[in-house]
Amino acid sequence: MSGIAGFEDQRVVVADGVALNVAVGGTGEPIVLLHGFPQTHLMWRHVAVELAQDHTVICPDLRGYGDSDKPVEAGEDTYSKRTMAADTVAVAKALGFERFALVGHDRGALVAFRAAMDHPDTITHLASLDVLPTLDMWSVMQGTSAAVGFHLYLMAQPPGLAETMIAASSDAFFGYFLDLWVKDPAAIPAEVRTAYLEACRAAVPSIVADYRASAGIDVRHDEADLKAGRKLTMPVSVVQQDWGSALGFDAAARWRAWAPDLVHGTTASGHFMAEESPQEITEVIRNLLKR
Repeated sequence: MSGIAGFEDQRVVVADGVALNVAVGGTGEPIVLLHGFPQTHLMWRHVAVELAQDHTVICPDLRGYGDSDKPVEAGEDTYSKRTMAADTVAVAKALGFERFALVGHDRGALVAFRAAMDHPDTITHLASLDVLPTLDMWSVMQGTSAAVGFHLYLMAQPPGLAETMIAASSDAFFGYFLDLWVKDPAAIPAEVRTAYLEACRAAVPSIVADYRASAGIDVRHDEADLKAGRKLTMPVSVVQQDWGSALGFDAAARWRAWAPDLVHGTTASGHFMAEESPQEITEVIRNLLKR
């Protein structure tokens, strides 16, 4: 399947010879868009084209996903959000940008959060779509309500079991989330769904490693920041489904503890909001950039 209309695909080496597949389009001030699970940079195909009218838009496949390299998990840090955040900064720098706005969805939003914490002088604005920071995510997953996050616990296990189970029926596993989390199935047409499933099928070990890191080293990084009193210093916009109410916690308060300059909102869209409601998400990003 072709990439985003009007965008050029590039290979950008970030660290230790790891190369990321990156789609780049437009001209102007830079915005980096990071995709979620179980997707690739293709999830930004609508939003990216709109933003490229007056910005340089950079859409990488995260390491371990899509057409980016999938290094073997050599330790916790291989797929830590700190490492993936450094990848993001390296991609922008290789393309000539020392500072940029950053938007992330799902897994990409966790990477974006870490990039904003670790590189506050580099990230000018931060937008997060449909996640909590890693430490808070684990904190609110309690009791039977945690069943909605069963995949988090499965992929948190030591190497071996999750990879074997998922690889045995990868299309069913990843397709389950594409079906469960979407409110408008037409937003993910058959050819896009096929592209996502093919990409995930080829990336089971690295996707599991990404999730495993979120149950270990990523939590420790958040805990260290919390203990040190570090905050997000840039303007932050968060858009989420209203699952805070459904699961019994205040999502806006959770985010405000990290982000003093916060605009928090909910959406009637499903989880894949950049595909289901691209105009809404484009407007959120443009409003963020005005702050």
